[in-house]
Amino acid sequence: SASTAATLTVGIRVRPLVRAEIARGGRRDIIRVLDSRVVVVLDPDENKDYLDQVQNRTKEKRYTFDIAFGTSATNRDVYNGTVRELIGGVLQGINTTVFAYGATGSGKTYTMVGTQQDPGLMVLCLEKIFADRDTSHRDEDFCVTCSYLEVYNEIIYDLLVKSSSPLELREDPELGVVVAGLKHITVTSAAEIMTLLEEGNRRRKTEATDANASSSRSHAVLEITVKRTPKNHYKVTQLRGKLSLVDLAGSERAAETNNAGQKLRDGANINRSLLALANCINALGKANSGKSAASYVPYRNSKLTRLLKDGLSGNSRTAMVATVSGSSDQYHHSINTLKYADRAKEIKTHVVQNVGTVESHVADYQRIIDNLQSEVQDLRWASGGGGR
Repeated sequence: SASTAATLTVGIRVRPLVRAEIARGGRRDIIRVLDSRVVVVLDPDENKDYLDQVQNRTKEKRYTFDIAFGTSATNRDVYNGTVRELIGGVLQGINTTVFAYGATGSGKTYTMVGTQQDPGLMVLCLEKIFADRDTSHRDEDFCVTCSYLEVYNEIIYDLLVKSSSPLELREDPELGVVVAGLKHITVTSAAEIMTLLEEGNRRRKTEATDANASSSRSHAVLEITVKRTPKNHYKVTQLRGKLSLVDLAGSERAAETNNAGQKLRDGANINRSLLALANCINALGKANSGKSAASYVPYRNSKLTRLLKDGLSGNSRTAMVATVSGSSDQYHHSINTLKYADRAKEIKTHVVQNVGTVESHVADYQRIIDNLQSEVQDLRWASGGGGR
């Protein structure tokens, strides 16, 4: 079917100052959200009082996004404002990608995974898919499968397997980039997926760094495939939608983490793949804004960008939630994130409804009739009746 152009939905979430930032003292909350769309970043100079900060606007930055959330927003607020409208498409055979982007400690994992009291986007998206399934027609078959992987130091591991060996990416002419050997589990409820998600998260690489008490050292991708089969007498039309939920590892500067050895190598690989992602966003944003001719997009520079290729420019409706800390000592990280989010607004994807027509039922019936007729003929001969 024909493709429809769609732009990325880009939302910004500002997290409140955490206890550690307040305890360090001298930290200011320098990010303001105006009219649910405009993000203003004030001068981070610690030596100025608030009035001077507001009056001296040379370092003030202002950005406009599809939607912006202040520090009091819940995960459900973020879900309702960015991805809720996209999720219904998964049951219509539309691929959907949701990812959180931001520095270490800016609130990505909290936004994607959440807590018992404030469930994250992953949980809310899953609940919506199964709620929609339960309110649809009874004469339709649904098959929902789930996979969960991590990219750690440029190696892909299956989080649904006890001790996964490294997995390889393959190009599939129909499905695009696939992970060879990745386990896909059939599920019947959001609760089942949540159990698998918790199991996978226990296997995920997280470690404390000086920048964050529990820093994700890997990128994690939860993928839900929904096959929906409405039936009629002559053929079966199957809609196949895929939901990719991505929790990226945090970017951090080595100077801020005091890391050494393996942790430092982890950080270098994380930053390398995030740089590759940023470069893809940059190239796509430039090409789609008309500011430059179609430029080369470096998807192959990392496993992460190869996995996200469809979500960034291919067959997918995509939402990016960029998370920033309002703390003045995170000014450069926040500006960096906001710049890339601003560029991502220009990116266009090409959405196609994934429809497959299976004519096999008619062929199956014909085969059964042929076999029965053959058996009847054999019985007639056996009973001495000859032909008709």
